[in-house]
Amino acid sequence: MASSCVEIIDDIEDLISAQDITPKVRYSSRKKVTIRSNNKKNSENNEKQSPAVLSSIIPGTQTIYINTWGCTHNSSDSEYMAGQLAVYGYNLTQNKSIADLWLLNSCTVKAPAEDHFRNEIESARNLGKHVVVAGCVPQGAPKSGYLKGLSVIGVQQIDRVVEVVEETLKGNSVRFLGQKKEAGKKIGGAKLTLPKVRRNPLIEIIAINTGCLNQCTYCKTKHARGELGSYSPDEIVERAKQAFEEGVCELWLTSEDTGAYGRDIGTNLPELLWKIIDIIPENCMMRIGMTNPPYILEHLDEISKILNHPRVYSFLHVPVQSGSDQVLVDMKREYFRSDFERVVDFLKTKSPGVTIATDIICGFPTETEKDFEDTMDLCRKYKFPSLFINQFFPRPGTPAAKMPKVPPQQVKQRTKKLSEFFQSYEPYGHKIGEIQNILITEISHDKKHFVGHNKFYEQVLVPMDEKFMGKMITVKIIEATKHSMKGELINEVTLPEMIIPSKNESILQSSKMFSNYQFIPILIVGIAIFIRMLWKFFIFL
Repeated sequence: MASSCVEIIDDIEDLISAQDITPKVRYSSRKKVTIRSNNKKNSENNEKQSPAVLSSIIPGTQTIYINTWGCTHNSSDSEYMAGQLAVYGYNLTQNKSIADLWLLNSCTVKAPAEDHFRNEIESARNLGKHVVVAGCVPQGAPKSGYLKGLSVIGVQQIDRVVEVVEETLKGNSVRFLGQKKEAGKKIGGAKLTLPKVRRNPLIEIIAINTGCLNQCTYCKTKHARGELGSYSPDEIVERAKQAFEEGVCELWLTSEDTGAYGRDIGTNLPELLWKIIDIIPENCMMRIGMTNPPYILEHLDEISKILNHPRVYSFLHVPVQSGSDQVLVDMKREYFRSDFERVVDFLKTKSPGVTIATDIICGFPTETEKDFEDTMDLCRKYKFPSLFINQFFPRPGTPAAKMPKVPPQQVKQRTKKLSEFFQSYEPYGHKIGEIQNILITEISHDKKHFVGHNKFYEQVLVPMDEKFMGKMITVKIIEATKHSMKGELINEVTLPEMIIPSKNESILQSSKMFSNYQFIPILIVGIAIFIRMLWKFFIFL
């Protein structure tokens, strides 16, 4: 809440020196401001700073290193923060050693991710770097000991990154942790119109909402992102239009739960998706982000139609977490295994070839061997091509953290067993010889191939040729591995795309198609009657 937001600075005049406003105006909307003098501490810190850090105090002239952990929502937040800093004049770098300030955007889902985040903070301090932390870790647990004295940007305050960086470079500690509200209701977060520096200039990530409606007993993200807050459809569509105008060819929609989108503002996910589809240019694609089973069940029919659209990847990430109903109840997942199976079975039937990705947590505190076997049975049934396997990590402050733990050795054994099963099958072998259209957007990790995705968001590697980047090309699949396929170029020209109708046009065209061909049965009947008349005529003769 805004009332709990604390900003810690050394000198109030420093905060306003570069701005033509008075302190009264500057802080008129602030609930709580703490001014702290730490001259001795600053003096000690300054001794650790490199000459490059202290050589300039002109705002916007320093170099910033940004590191991001976690989901695509976090990635989008980092891109927005990078955009604002770049517009202000700051230099962005991937070389942390030359940076004056490290901006670290954290993830709280797993303990290892938080450990990496903590280690990065320690490295920055040892090198005498200024540090600003962002993301779900400081938002969810701002009083953590290792965050003491650091500047913090809350998950809904990323539009204030320039202020925080500027003050931190002066030696001040600033914390913005408030939640954005409008007329008493939580809104999505920072404006989608903020400038952005994309990690991949061909891919736009749009967070359509923040927070969620669930109360999962193991999840810490809810503590940070809070309750559901959806952006308006118009705001999202305008951002997508802008991205395509800037040369983006792939759109990712993301949030903590895309299926819950709009429930707080009187709309829903399918309504939003049809509006976006209408503005997707030719040879561009959209990927729908993760959705939990409870909020997609009522929209299955519409979602299947959307996944069948030529400009939408037939791909959906639906985390199940466990194949045991008892464990799902203990997790407070608000669905049963049969609900998840209904989602998968329906989409596989109505959207042939659809890729369903899912997540599994091994070793949840109440998971028995029988519960784990239920999970194995579910995975054997569907042989998911994308399966994210996680060991249970107790997150501080969550109900599951207080439950008796499954012995670590058993957790490891279960994780190993499921991982070995996942590695035992190869999902793409039957596609060798197929002709596929793929959209090229990335370079492979080994830097030897371009990476494209087909209609089902399956990864296809092709030889590197600069003219193909950002283009839709046609390939023949010549090889398949566990995680990808290799394609051989069929033609070098971007395929002309059929005219793709909108939702209403699809219905209208279907109606016209029926009208155009409904004469066929009438014609057959007419011919039969004519033959019968001829037969009678000859009999009469």
